[in-house]
Amino acid sequence: MYAALWRVLPGPIWVRIILVVILVLAVLAVLATWVYPWIDGILNSQEATVGGA
Repeated sequence: MYAALWRVLPGPIWVRIILVVILVLAVLAVLATWVYPWIDGILNSQEATVGGA
């Protein structure tokens, strides 16, 4: 899969590296902005309690 992505990217190697870095940063930004907060709202770990003896 990564080899196919690498072949699809245009330009010489240095341009491809820059494009891959931009794509990775974009994916991380989407995850941090929308996906992780959505998952946190579903899991809602604030209501966890520890049972006593």
